[in-house]
Amino acid sequence: MALKGDRHELDTDISYFMNETAERGVVVSVSTQGSGAAMDNSAAVATVAAEASGALALGVLLNDVVNIDQTRQHVNWHKNEVVQGGKVTILRKGWVVTDQISGTPTAGADAYVADSGQIAHTQDGTAQKIGQFLSTKDADGYAKVAVNLP
Repeated sequence: MALKGDRHELDTDISYFMNETAERGVVVSVSTQGSGAAMDNSAAVATVAAEASGALALGVLLNDVVNIDQTRQHVNWHKNEVVQGGKVTILRKGWVVTDQISGTPTAGADAYVADSGQIAHTQDGTAQKIGQFLSTKDADGYAKVAVNLP
């Protein structure tokens, strides 16, 4: 589990698909771009953000993206799962409690995109700032992060 239920979702985006598996709580960026404002533009695809890629962050992924055989089992709606290739919900503004943290942040430190979609308290190279830490890590490795993307 990468996100706890303790969160505030002020602004979310549901216009992107995701073609890879991912755990909620990671930062995602644009893989391929769609054109216009069509909500079902299959060219608008998100991917797990990588610090060195230079891609701009879309926000924090709020769904688990799974690759399952739907003829044998169904998506677990109670776990907020989405099948690979489906629409995902992305947090643009608000705060979450996540364990997708790199390093040892302090409350008030800026939050940046790190490798594998994690969130770091230090900026490596040209990593994009996505918000700020509102707490330090707890015993389980979770920290509260405010996300504030334009």
